[in-house]
Amino acid sequence: MPYKVIGGKATQIKYSSDEVFSRIKHESIKFIDLQFTGLTGRFHHTTISADTFTPDQMEDGLPKLDGSSIVGFTDIADSDLILKPDPSTFAIIPWLTEKKTARLLCDVYWGGGRGRLESDPRGICQKAEAFVKTQGFDFSNWGPEVEFFVFDKVHWDVLTPYKGQSYSIESSESPWSQEGTGYPMGLQEGYYPSTPSDTLAPFRNECVDVLNDNFGILCDNHHHEVATAGQCEIDIKYDLMTNSADGAQSYKYVVRNVAQQFGKVATMMPKPISMDAGSGMHTNVSLWKKDENTFYDKDEVLELSQTGRYFCGGVMEHAKGLTAITNPTTNSYHRLVPGYEAPVYIAWSSSNRSATIRIPGHFKGEKYAYMKRMEYRVPDPASNPYLVFSAVLAAGLDGIKKKMEPGDPVKEDIYKMTKSERKKHGIDTLPANLGRALDELESDRKYLNPIFSNEVLDKIIDLERRDHREIAIRPHPHEFYLYFDV
Repeated sequence: MPYKVIGGKATQIKYSSDEVFSRIKHESIKFIDLQFTGLTGRFHHTTISADTFTPDQMEDGLPKLDGSSIVGFTDIADSDLILKPDPSTFAIIPWLTEKKTARLLCDVYWGGGRGRLESDPRGICQKAEAFVKTQGFDFSNWGPEVEFFVFDKVHWDVLTPYKGQSYSIESSESPWSQEGTGYPMGLQEGYYPSTPSDTLAPFRNECVDVLNDNFGILCDNHHHEVATAGQCEIDIKYDLMTNSADGAQSYKYVVRNVAQQFGKVATMMPKPISMDAGSGMHTNVSLWKKDENTFYDKDEVLELSQTGRYFCGGVMEHAKGLTAITNPTTNSYHRLVPGYEAPVYIAWSSSNRSATIRIPGHFKGEKYAYMKRMEYRVPDPASNPYLVFSAVLAAGLDGIKKKMEPGDPVKEDIYKMTKSERKKHGIDTLPANLGRALDELESDRKYLNPIFSNEVLDKIIDLERRDHREIAIRPHPHEFYLYFDV
């Protein structure tokens, strides 16, 4: 999935079907891994023999999917689905060396020629990408910053609920490690440490090589993040909307598999360690007309244009319901608490990381006009990037359409404000848990309808309410510490 950047525009270098079959032959590929994303964001695959793969199957798709077995797709009474490979996503999987294997991302269609499956996340993202053009823009650029943890081992016991439930995390970098490097990191002390404290530089180097060389996903930086026990970030170059969502999904796939090659385990869980920083997926976006970044205006505050301000205003207006899509797990809301650099307060600013929206201000002037963007700091890596980009886009475009002003940028540390000070500044808060986020989405969803059908939104809400109930009915281990002697 290689691409090149011309001016501000990221242009994918697409493989044709003929080029894919030529590479299969030239590279002696034995198997083709057909990969797709479910509604909840999980990656799925089925594998076929390269010897039986034909150009007609590339064109028309393969009848390889029972939709009733994929959460959020179909019910059992109507479950025949088609996987249609996208030749531009061809990549050779480097860790499958004994029987050389390549992957293709797939679009999901109904059987019987009934068109695209409405709950295919990639299809929703492609629909959003087309919607941008109907609103007077040529394209949008997206850059997700995906954080994650890499642990040595994780153990949990959840299958014996009457006995009690527990988990444990092992990491040589952690202050609780029994067999560490001798240079453990304290809680919230993991940002940019040098080796030997940072034990994961070789792992991240390997991830970057695989992403760059095999998957065509350009990485320009990697580092240890704020939390102890192996929190990492690898920065990937911005791209067009669907390409960027493909890249985020492929990124998570590569990180997990390379971790396994290193004898470790990677997780996109937003908050696996209490009292420490969680993992986010800060999402950067800009809207373009031809070669002009419409978010840039040298004469405006923070050099953010009126179009950009309205976009921010729309995201702020819909922020509460958006969290059900950008933060779709019960664990997500353990991250969204004050004091850990995670955004809680609905506001916008420049270098202020206590606000939900940041307008990065590292450089100024027309030379860097292409870099002017909105960074939405709320999403986390447990989310489905196809849905996140689509929903944030819908909110921002609604703001542009209705000319929603975001108010003045907030310069003060919002975490240190009193409740009355926040009220004076008109600063509201995000939902405190998944249940409240879903309530907000149910009452504020009309702006999503140009991209999301009500049926798909109903599925998202039902699936997440199920998870919310799963946690609500179970006692937490820490409750025994707090209440056992009441």
